[in-house]
Amino acid sequence: MPVVDVDPEELRELTGHDEKDDEELKTDLFGLGLEFEGRTEEGEFQLEFAPDRLDRLSVEGIARSLRYQYGDDRGVYVPNTNDAEWTIEVDEDVPDERPYVTGAVIRGVDLDEEALESLIQLQEKLHATMGRKRAKGAIGIHDLAMLKGAPARKGEGNSIRYTGIEPDGDRFVPLDSNSEMTPADVLTDHPTGETYADLVGEYERYPAIYDDIGLFSFPPVINGKRTEVSTDSRELLVEMTGTDQWTVDRMLSIVCYALDARGATVETVTVEYPDRELVRPDLSTREKSVSHDRIEGLIGVDFDPEEVVDLFERSGLDAETAEGGVGSQSSDRRSEPADSPVYEVDVPSYRVDVLHPLDLVDDVGRAYGFNDLEPSYPDVSTVGGRHDRSQLEDAVRDLLVGLGFEDLLNFHMISETENFERMRIDPDDDAVGAADPATIREPYSEDYTMLRTWALPSLLMVLENNTHRSYPQDLAEIGLAAHVDDSENTGVAERRTVAGVLARHDASYEDAKARLQAVARNFDVDLETPPTDHPTFVDGRTAAVVIDGESVGVIGEVHPSVLVEHDLELPVAGFEFRMDALE
Repeated sequence: MPVVDVDPEELRELTGHDEKDDEELKTDLFGLGLEFEGRTEEGEFQLEFAPDRLDRLSVEGIARSLRYQYGDDRGVYVPNTNDAEWTIEVDEDVPDERPYVTGAVIRGVDLDEEALESLIQLQEKLHATMGRKRAKGAIGIHDLAMLKGAPARKGEGNSIRYTGIEPDGDRFVPLDSNSEMTPADVLTDHPTGETYADLVGEYERYPAIYDDIGLFSFPPVINGKRTEVSTDSRELLVEMTGTDQWTVDRMLSIVCYALDARGATVETVTVEYPDRELVRPDLSTREKSVSHDRIEGLIGVDFDPEEVVDLFERSGLDAETAEGGVGSQSSDRRSEPADSPVYEVDVPSYRVDVLHPLDLVDDVGRAYGFNDLEPSYPDVSTVGGRHDRSQLEDAVRDLLVGLGFEDLLNFHMISETENFERMRIDPDDDAVGAADPATIREPYSEDYTMLRTWALPSLLMVLENNTHRSYPQDLAEIGLAAHVDDSENTGVAERRTVAGVLARHDASYEDAKARLQAVARNFDVDLETPPTDHPTFVDGRTAAVVIDGESVGVIGEVHPSVLVEHDLELPVAGFEFRMDALE
């Protein structure tokens, strides 16, 4: 999870609580869900936090949360904004792959070394998280004094232009360089350009931002040196480009709130698309609803409505009891009890984590204090016991360990590349592991974009990461696999799967089959292994796993091209089958 470096002295200054010593701060931060991981060489706190609270990626955001926790601030705060004097004009030839832009002007900011370092850290942490390593959203921060605005196409004021540029188009001096380069030169000859070249390398035209002097930003790769921000900068232009308007707008909101906490003034910017016009930043609140019964039921505490409103305000939210109970058609209320009071809650724009009524309940619980909750026994009269499936899983696991396998527990999330491409299969193939995957619409990481459809890719990844360790390596896993199935209530069919690999200099199909036969004998099932074809395995050394007459898996020697793809220099034999075939 993300780790943020925070100067405790600066945190005390921004919260206005100089009396707090380091240990008290650690306790208060833990109450927010921020775990102390150690100190930097400079003595700063290293704080790990859940990636949902992206507004706490900076010391300013953490200080804001603490002030609410201490009761110094209450309710929703929305910064005042000045009217727009700058316009971002979006040309029609902006690359289709990155069509969205947003921005704000910041005036009167006092950037000392600590504030500048915090701003840079916030920028990079947002890139890594919400921006998906700049692929979904990228931030450019510029010294406004170094920009010369062109006359706006509509009305008065200054303008800059977001457009597309040929790879060998206009030249500019990028950050950390003293030489003029074309965008193509940046991608091949500049360290930062090489790092992010894959984001735009396939574009026919590259994104570019111009002022009246010329090119000054090449998003999402690098800014120009001309507009570099320093401790002498007092007015800033913040621009963000990306693949989704909501994402860049929310990222901008987090940055604006952080700079407002430094005493800066936020000024709006007009974004002129060819077919519409936006005024940004969008700092407006949005409304969510949650019932009183749901809050009490989940937290386990009897609250007065006034107390709930107070706890919302101590979380940085505004709330009031809606008239008419749950008569509204709000989608948040569909499952609320008909006689339960409902709270209409205003959520500030920087709270990108509030997506569901349960997120509101979590805020109430944290404001109340989870450590203050009293344990109680559930009001049920049942006797617990192991599920039959759980007992079967334990029995299979014990047997595999007895056969010499090392038991593993891997992530159920994986990428399409690992699950399919590196295993030489396609979702449309008629083979074990080939299926329509359940994918994540907005994945946090490109490494975890779907639920795996089989477990063997996970085992090959473990072998790949352990080539420095001694052999033999015999690995097994009993875990979840899933695929899209419209006949299921959830739309996804899940199953438990058993997979094993043998990595050694003499690993063979016969070795894997011997262990599979031992499993079949132990569970008193009939095993057959008729020859079959599978792209992951060697032709002629592959068989279907047929248990009690039903084809439930595959066994064979892993294909050399798959071994090379995983940097494995020894033969690997493996198998995978459905666990329920042993019932």
